[in-house]
Amino acid sequence: MWQEIMAMFEGLPSQKKVIELLLARGFQVTPEGKVASGGIDIPHTQIASEIGVDRRVVDMTVKRIQKEPVLTNVFENIRSIAFLVDVAPLLGLSVVIIHPMNARECGILSDVAMVIAKRGFSIRQAVSDDPYLTDDPKLTIITDKNIPGELIEEIGKLKSVKGVQIHTPL
Repeated sequence: MWQEIMAMFEGLPSQKKVIELLLARGFQVTPEGKVASGGIDIPHTQIASEIGVDRRVVDMTVKRIQKEPVLTNVFENIRSIAFLVDVAPLLGLSVVIIHPMNARECGILSDVAMVIAKRGFSIRQAVSDDPYLTDDPKLTIITDKNIPGELIEEIGKLKSVKGVQIHTPL
């Protein structure tokens, strides 16, 4: 589906940048033609400034979304989430980032979760990058307590895992 959406903007690099931002942030396009996060409207000028395009590019992209039923359905229903990755240490949580061998394979999350659960850790949040939207997708796991080195090694030995790192925010 993501490939179909991106293909609709082939040859329109500026509009494609708008689409990528909307998808990455989980921003909606309302029936009134506004970009929003929940009930909060985001000015087209701010979106344009963020990605380095003219506001009219955002306007045109939104109009295109409204004309295509598939796009309308996606962008009226997408939602953003509170991603705890950068505040986890402030909350006493730990962050582990898993780099998969192949992010399109099934079972990566379940393999990692099983190893973590067997050691008595609780997963507070698991966020997986979509391999169709990200060049280097990863799985971010936030746990209830610090992960010991032995557990990192154990996760790293899983056949679906290329690498593991502890995330420390800037």
